[in-house]
Amino acid sequence: MRSVVATFLVWLLVASAQPPAPQKAPSTAKGFKFEANTELVVEDLIIKDKSGKPITNLKPGDFVITEDGKPQEVRFAEFQQLEDTTVPLPEPPPKALEARAPAAPTPAVKPITGVEIAPEKPGDIKYKDRRLLVLFFDMTSMPIDDQIRAQDGAKKFIKTQMTKSDLMAIMTFASDIKVVEDFTEDRDQLLKDVDNLIVGEGQGLDEQVSDDSSEDTGAAFTQDDTEFNIFNTDRQLSALETAVKMLGTLNEKKALVYFASGMTRNGLDNQAQLAATVNAALRANVSFYPIDARGLVASAPMGDATKSSPGGSGMYTGSSSRAGQSNFQGQQETLYTLAEDTGGKALLDDNDLAVGIQQAQKDISSYYILGYYTTNEKLDGHYRSIKISLKDKALQAKLSKFDYRRGYYAGKEFKAYTSTDRERQLSEALMLGDPITDIDLTMEIDYFRLAHDRYFVPVVVKVPGSELELARHGGAESTTIDLLGVIKDANGKQVQNFRDYVPFKLKGETAQDLSKHSVEYDSGCVLAPGSYTLRFVARENSTGKIGTYDARFVVPDLGAESKGLPISSVILSSQRTDLANAVFNAEKDKKLLAANPLIEDGKKLVPSVTRVFTKSQEMYVYLQAYEPAAETMQPLVATVSFIRGRVKTFETAPLQITDGLNPTSKAVPLKFSVPLAKLAPGKYTCQVSVLDPVGRKFSFWRSPVVVLP
Repeated sequence: MRSVVATFLVWLLVASAQPPAPQKAPSTAKGFKFEANTELVVEDLIIKDKSGKPITNLKPGDFVITEDGKPQEVRFAEFQQLEDTTVPLPEPPPKALEARAPAAPTPAVKPITGVEIAPEKPGDIKYKDRRLLVLFFDMTSMPIDDQIRAQDGAKKFIKTQMTKSDLMAIMTFASDIKVVEDFTEDRDQLLKDVDNLIVGEGQGLDEQVSDDSSEDTGAAFTQDDTEFNIFNTDRQLSALETAVKMLGTLNEKKALVYFASGMTRNGLDNQAQLAATVNAALRANVSFYPIDARGLVASAPMGDATKSSPGGSGMYTGSSSRAGQSNFQGQQETLYTLAEDTGGKALLDDNDLAVGIQQAQKDISSYYILGYYTTNEKLDGHYRSIKISLKDKALQAKLSKFDYRRGYYAGKEFKAYTSTDRERQLSEALMLGDPITDIDLTMEIDYFRLAHDRYFVPVVVKVPGSELELARHGGAESTTIDLLGVIKDANGKQVQNFRDYVPFKLKGETAQDLSKHSVEYDSGCVLAPGSYTLRFVARENSTGKIGTYDARFVVPDLGAESKGLPISSVILSSQRTDLANAVFNAEKDKKLLAANPLIEDGKKLVPSVTRVFTKSQEMYVYLQAYEPAAETMQPLVATVSFIRGRVKTFETAPLQITDGLNPTSKAVPLKFSVPLAKLAPGKYTCQVSVLDPVGRKFSFWRSPVVVLP
């Protein structure tokens, strides 16, 4: 399915359909505003005695926590006991395999936006009594043989060694970081994800050596690849840093299993990035479990048959062999450092790569989740060090393991956010299970047939002007709104996304009366018939307030309608606005604008999302009727009625349609202009009726509307 964004427009809508606010007498009373900010800090603590058994039955009063040297009160201490019994994945019976007919290949729908790690709310324990394991495949460091070996090790663990407590996520790094699968216990899906990894991806960035162990290529000059190696190693470490930051939104302990064929540090040149990666892992409560995908290597003195022998005197003095062995050990030493500094363990020189995942599984067998409200209420984003100990010093002296996160970064006020912080905030709001509703949003989703398998779907979002905080710049009032939205199909796959940054300026009376107006954003995409869900997030960038709107909608297959007369969505509007008057217009491609049936002769029919009108307005009604099997136009008759209770209070004269059939979409546009002056103020049911006299088919549509004085 190929989705096409048709148009991005923002309109400032007059609020003539809203009753004027009553004037209030000035009050002499003084108001008082009370505010309190608290920040819940969650720590995961692994405690084991010298026999490797976890210490249980500890209470909040048994722990001592200090933050930057100041004592903190432990509010809760929750022990997480995880299942250690493995449950092998049952093999399908042979008869079922023989009887299974080969399925017809279905075209894969590539999502426009990638999978993400769904975050948690602060203090929320989303994955209680679950073990979180991440399989991270560094495709840039592994040759093809090692990539296959890593896949086999991962599949072996998933099939035979997962427990009921295990949740696994899959990430890859080739040209960039990709989250293949969020945390799930679905083994079949995990196996499918591992099988779908592209063998050979990320090749061409192999480590180049320039010492006595380098191969003789026969070239007259061999350049020094040191700078390239520094850059390549920094990319690998930076990818790990990005991954752990994604995981940092989860409060539970996480283990990242890193498949790689070693990692070479170039003296102190990569030290800064290594420190940044380790620190990010500690802050995010992530332990690295690196696995050397090369397995047990028995290297020949002059190298194996995959490369040429080194030239020069080093072949005879033994320096080539020593340099090669030193390089190999240096690559493993970096993996060992990542594990040791973050509380994990490295699997080196072992052909059974699944053992490395088992080690991560074993280490996170049980732990405590501690929580406290910090006494430092400053939202400055600074790093705060944490120290945890037991009141019972004798017990602590008998422990063999006492691991926890040594610090964290405090929260920030929105005005102190960097561009990265702001983007992350929007992404997290999009992924949260519970929507954020600081800003009220309303939305309308419609559909219009373009062809037998494609429909144009306009999406209209309205934001009340009273929700916006304006700042003065250059004599004009200006504000910005960040918009982010995702459409998913019935299988949960993302098929369309919306991402926009909308700056606009308002002058004079328009700026002063913004609280009586609404800002409307509309976009559109092309979808196939089916069921979909949409989540849309809007953020006002002066205060950082966020609004979320969730919707389920269906794009019907109107071509399959045989009994009734198929029609599109019905648009009710009170405004036709020139495109040139849009406050913001991000898409000026005439071909894309032409796909929107609500745009005609340079004017846009602005849908009334709330369907509230006044007597002084005219109501514009637009819809399309479809004649899928017709080669020539069949006459249609349509009317618009207003019903109050059981009484029809008004009906337009019948509209006779004899031409206008679109040969591609088989659509016949129907347009009405209904003066509302004849209607008394109140609530009505608006009904649109369409009749095909020749085919003896009809259709009608109803919606509540409100008419104000």
